[in-house]
Amino acid sequence: MSVTIRLARTGKKNAPTYKVVVANTRDKRNGKFLDILGYYNPQTTPAESKIDQKKYADWKAKGALTTEAVVKIAAGEYKYVKYNPKGDKKEAQQAESTPEA
Repeated sequence: MSVTIRLARTGKKNAPTYKVVVANTRDKRNGKFLDILGYYNPQTTPAESKIDQKKYADWKAKGALTTEAVVKIAAGEYKYVKYNPKGDKKEAQQAESTPEA
């Protein structure tokens, strides 16, 4: 069984908050999970996040895969970009192609 550390969306419409969870890779984004490691709230300025580093390290040692967003949140480097399908496509392409340090 492959396990992933990823974000599960919670919160209200147009006001997302996220839980950092450990889940089976085949389960849905907001489906079953094995453990909750913390949370991420992009609505506050600056974005608020808390991850239990001991649990995070234990799951990583057991071989859990980790999404890019969770790795950046754990390091304190993640920048939330709100999805805007009707916005300028050029801005979206620039945000995706910008190399991150």
